[in-house]
Amino acid sequence: MPLFAEDTNALPIIMIFGLIVLIIILIVIAAIFFRFFKWWIQSVTTRANIGIFDLIGMQLRKVRPEVIVRSKIMAVQAGLDDSTGITSKALEAHYLSRGNVPLVIQACVAASKAKIVELDYKLATQIDLAGRNVLEAVQTTVYPKVIDCPGKDAGRETLDAVAKDGIQLKVRARVTVRANVQRLIGGATEETIIARVGEGIVSAIGSSDSYKHVLEQPDRISKAVLARRLDAQTAYEIVSIDIADIVVGSNIGARLQADQAEADTRVARAAAEGKKAMAQAREQEMIAQIEESRAAVVESEAQVPLAIAESLRSGKLGIMDYYKLRNVQADTDMRRTIAGTGNQPVTRSKQ
Repeated sequence: MPLFAEDTNALPIIMIFGLIVLIIILIVIAAIFFRFFKWWIQSVTTRANIGIFDLIGMQLRKVRPEVIVRSKIMAVQAGLDDSTGITSKALEAHYLSRGNVPLVIQACVAASKAKIVELDYKLATQIDLAGRNVLEAVQTTVYPKVIDCPGKDAGRETLDAVAKDGIQLKVRARVTVRANVQRLIGGATEETIIARVGEGIVSAIGSSDSYKHVLEQPDRISKAVLARRLDAQTAYEIVSIDIADIVVGSNIGARLQADQAEADTRVARAAAEGKKAMAQAREQEMIAQIEESRAAVVESEAQVPLAIAESLRSGKLGIMDYYKLRNVQADTDMRRTIAGTGNQPVTRSKQ
């Protein structure tokens, strides 16, 4: 009997404990319901097909439900249903990949409404994860963008080119481009477009026979540059190239010719100086040779008196012969002095 009485008293305690647990569970369910009630109601009323348990799962996976719900509602209201690949699971996957889900949905909606851009959700997510602004790319496709050439950060205001006649032309151009979303991943940026267009303009002007032809028909430059397909392997498609301004610069050809003439003059002057120095050196060499020859003559003439004395001693030369020889030498020296054509006579020693 006492044991049965103790069991009877324990029953209300168990019921109270169970009631408390049930109340706690109901409170938790109500809190969860009210936590996601707003997003669930919006999803149901807009046919976004996101259930309450999906919202709870998002919270557990550390995904912000409001981002997914708003993005899905935006896509559904724009006519992009699950058949286009825009599902709540796909949105969650892109969110967990650190992608910008609202930006991707806005880009897809803009491309769908424009009807001139072929952009699906998968390509949009790839572009977004690659670090490109997919919405800006779609907007640039719908509304082409104008790029100044040379760019604002180039450090100069014009492109300088020289025609075949040597006249310099300073050109400013504006390039209208449209984004190509198919080549947005891996495609070159605006800097490449500016560099290629600048190179094409300089080349087109350089191939012109005269600067007057360029001034008369500036569109020839645009046509020549467009024909080179400068937008290959870039993220843009060149729509048009417009020459905004052309200014005639200095005569580079005449300046180069003047510089070349001055350089040639310097070279000729240096060559002349070299020849002059060589001639002077040759003259000094000849003077030295003359002095050597004179010394040799003096040395030879010094042997004459000795030879005459030897001849007199040996009897080969008489005294009269000697006087006749002296008279001939005196006559020769006199003639030279009168004519003034020769060097000073060499002084001969008297016997």
